[in-house]
Amino acid sequence: MKKLLPFLFLLSAPAYADITQKFTTSAQITVDMPYSVTNKLGTTYSISGNNITPSVTSGGSSTAQQIGGLNLSSLTAGVPALIQTDKSVTTAGSAFSLTEAINMGDATPSAVTPSSGIAALPHLSGQTTIGSGGTLGSGAMTSLSSGVHTCSGAFGSGSSCVGSTTVQITID
Repeated sequence: MKKLLPFLFLLSAPAYADITQKFTTSAQITVDMPYSVTNKLGTTYSISGNNITPSVTSGGSSTAQQIGGLNLSSLTAGVPALIQTDKSVTTAGSAFSLTEAINMGDATPSAVTPSSGIAALPHLSGQTTIGSGGTLGSGAMTSLSSGVHTCSGAFGSGSSCVGSTTVQITID
């Protein structure tokens, strides 16, 4: 036992620990800009029927068994011209059906200029989403070293205030 005594003193060395303390404080005020997202509705044309003979007249001559449609080489503000389909009943005195549909698409709008955070947009048939822009107003933020954050004043639309404090203690 006496021979093991020196080894016990080597194994019982005093403990040393490193302590690290870290404080992180951040503050952020965000003011979003106004935005608008507009989707135009495209132009579509369809025709269907029973006991109907379609034809297209162009340049004074008629072409049988053809349907009209959209003239993509003739666009006005992004909307194609329509080629008319002439229709006649194939067997006179017999029942017939005809369905013809056209959705004229939206013309390409001019540039949109927001005013006071609001964008005046044209009325389009597609989906339109408007985000009102922000103005900071008289809003302010106070961030103390104690980790206390205060947002005060009148923040405008589209603005936000975020404050955070992180405390980290590491013991090795």
